[in-house]
Amino acid sequence: MLPLAIPLNDDTVSPGFLGFGVFVALLVATIFLVRSMNRHMKKIQAPREADLKQQEWERAQAARSAGPGADAGPEPGAKADAAAEAETKAAPDRPAGA
Repeated sequence: MLPLAIPLNDDTVSPGFLGFGVFVALLVATIFLVRSMNRHMKKIQAPREADLKQQEWERAQAARSAGPGADAGPEPGAKADAAAEAETKAAPDRPAGA
């Protein structure tokens, strides 16, 4: 076996340029992935908690004004359609996909 020119121990062994290059590549990839994720998250149109509370309050007011003899209301799918339609009417200046 050939003797090594430099004895290996914890003080002389390092990752070197290859390890540094891999680290920088992972860092750059992470930055681009986070930026892409943020752009995609901004496109999501999830209802806000305040909007959900407002809709629940409006349903409760409608149920009170209808009285105890009224039926339970439309089907659950119809509520979602009505909520989407109300949101569209509430914000006419906003494009449909934005």
